[in-house]
Amino acid sequence: MYTITTRQLDPIEGYQPFIDYILANSATGEWATVLPAFGGILRQLVLRQGEKRYKVIDTASSPQALVADETYASALLYPFPSRVFQGVYRFEGEAYALPLNETRRSNALHGFVHGKPFRVVREEVTAAHAQLSVQYDYPGDLVGYPFPFALTATYTLSEQGLALDFMAMNTGQSRCPAAFGWHPYFTLNNADTDDLELTLPVQTEIHLDQHMIPNGQRPATDAHRGPASLKEVSFDTPFVVDPQRVNAKNRAETVVHWPAESVSLVVEQSADFPYLVIYTPGRRDSIAIEPLTANVDSFNNGEGLTILSPGESLTGSIVVGLNQKK
Repeated sequence: MYTITTRQLDPIEGYQPFIDYILANSATGEWATVLPAFGGILRQLVLRQGEKRYKVIDTASSPQALVADETYASALLYPFPSRVFQGVYRFEGEAYALPLNETRRSNALHGFVHGKPFRVVREEVTAAHAQLSVQYDYPGDLVGYPFPFALTATYTLSEQGLALDFMAMNTGQSRCPAAFGWHPYFTLNNADTDDLELTLPVQTEIHLDQHMIPNGQRPATDAHRGPASLKEVSFDTPFVVDPQRVNAKNRAETVVHWPAESVSLVVEQSADFPYLVIYTPGRRDSIAIEPLTANVDSFNNGEGLTILSPGESLTGSIVVGLNQKK
């Protein structure tokens, strides 16, 4: 039923061979592709509900387009998600300066593992799932973050859908600041965002200044929590997850419902992710649902930030699935 196969994509000068690892369920026609050589990203995901299959994640179709893409589609965000204002932070009495990769706002953006070469460390196929683990080992050679780590992402395709489990281990000799996020753009067969409804498990909206850095909070509204129509609604907004909206599996659910097809995309983030960013691109054919372990600019405000001692790890789990709504 479950298989893992590979497919080589067009080569790109300066990169390792672009080899897709394809996790598939031949019985349902569901499948996912993971690209270790380019940030270990989940490149494509197709899930089935009833008799119909839905394209849920679909990044740029070619290696050339992936390299040129600036949307961070499906990126693993570590050692910080979102932004560090002006790339500058202090940790345990020392000042550090990260490279600025969002120059128009003078920020360091989304960590620095996106696009880096991960290696496959484990493959497993059973009657119940196909599972692939990829890992990036960072030696601590960036002046702005001289803290070595090993980041492992495990993708599991099963009857529950697609699970992403991550583990970031401090492999250095000193303590380090750590936060993780995931940046997938979800779709339901490219349905127009205006035709969808959104339900969020949130308690608080985080207000951002002109640099997209937090400068206040306010209670989330019923329109945020939903279910609410996305017609002519745009988001580029971080939230604090509501602990009262965590389900029996200790996960908070974000639901994107498509009334025309009575199908819902459900993204569950474990309690390790107390923050959530929602972003609706201008093309209106997808929605970014970004679970974060810490707030935007956490290296400066400390909100949700984890401090790892040598040998300690930061972990969390996200599950993506489809539900039929009667």
